[in-house]
Amino acid sequence: MRIKKSLTGAAVAALALTTLAACGNDDGGSSEGDGGSESADIRVWLNGTDTPQEARDWLKKTFEDENPGSTLTIEQQEWDGLVEKLTTSLSSESETPDVVEIGNTQAPTFTAAGAFADMTDQLDDLGGDDLLPGFVEGATVEGKTYAVPYYAGSKHIFYRKDLLEKSGLEVPTTLDEFVEAAITLKKDNPKPANFSGFWFPGQDWRNGATFIWDAGGDLAVEDGGEWTPALSSPESLAGLETAQKLFLEASGAPKDGNEADPWTPFCAGEVGMMSTPGWVKGLIEDPETGCPDTFAKQMGVFALPGSDGGPAPVLLGGSDIAIAAKSANQDLAREAVALMLSDDYQTILAEAGLTPAKESLASLLGDDEYAAATIEAASNAKLTPAAPGWANVEGSRALEDLFSGIAQGGDVAELAAKADEQMSGQLNG
Repeated sequence: MRIKKSLTGAAVAALALTTLAACGNDDGGSSEGDGGSESADIRVWLNGTDTPQEARDWLKKTFEDENPGSTLTIEQQEWDGLVEKLTTSLSSESETPDVVEIGNTQAPTFTAAGAFADMTDQLDDLGGDDLLPGFVEGATVEGKTYAVPYYAGSKHIFYRKDLLEKSGLEVPTTLDEFVEAAITLKKDNPKPANFSGFWFPGQDWRNGATFIWDAGGDLAVEDGGEWTPALSSPESLAGLETAQKLFLEASGAPKDGNEADPWTPFCAGEVGMMSTPGWVKGLIEDPETGCPDTFAKQMGVFALPGSDGGPAPVLLGGSDIAIAAKSANQDLAREAVALMLSDDYQTILAEAGLTPAKESLASLLGDDEYAAATIEAASNAKLTPAAPGWANVEGSRALEDLFSGIAQGGDVAELAAKADEQMSGQLNG
């Protein structure tokens, strides 16, 4: 399928998903006899740098050892623009990958559209009730499961212990204390000019959602099976005002930038505190990507506190793994997924700071302050709305535009109303 570049992100997603639904099989999977176990090259799409190289190497070698004559090729994709790329590729038998990683917040849209193969009969072998339940639920439609959890990761605060001590600050125990600490760190560190007491790039809605939720607001709400935007509610606006205060008084990050590669500004000495997943620790301590001999030695961690003193409601992010419905190699694709859900593979992910797909493996995260912060943050973490059109919202970048506008000092109420209007035509598919 060819899509004109002039279409908006939401229109691309809507058009491509309509095509997927029209041309997919009734059960969302391949027909009997298709995708047998003949030798083939299995293409696996993994997104960003979250999956460590050790895991990638293990997957390729183990799969090829267990399936002589077949190969496994990992193709790295970027999170930006992923929805549009997936909708195009998954609708084409000649272009589709066999196995795809997809954000857990994006999965409901694709599962409802018939883009993924039915994995229900494989669920018990992959872990059954041991699999992260929220992720399985989000990928289940009418009793059939079309994707399985890959890893989870709630965010917590990495900080420079030396800078807090220099400013006479203790680790914050409430959200108000956190905001004031971030502002103080910014004031106390005028050089470099782009120093952030709290590193908060303008497009970072995933961290921004925390302030909405903490204030009692929401991104969208459901009533009678219909989803409506909720960014203009008084509670949501209060949270957005807090976000704007941090943008303007505590952050030196680009007002139109995204949250990619947070270890880079941290290791450049430009960050006092930042909210990132636990796996960032490994990149900061890595001699090739980080700064193990300098700022990493001053690094500490704590769960972002909420207004009530408990952990703030941070976004529970993570990924699912799914098999493309149009893959010609269904059997081999299932074997690849089984390896990615195996204890050996998931152990590698856990040791890299990613919360494993199986609850029984959570202890592999360790028992240090980083594991404790991960567990505490996850205890009050939230998912994005389970609206059938949520991937359309993400694909349209409505939330990135909202927060970038707020970061640049725009009128919060006007920007929220504009985002609500845009989302209202996307949430229900």
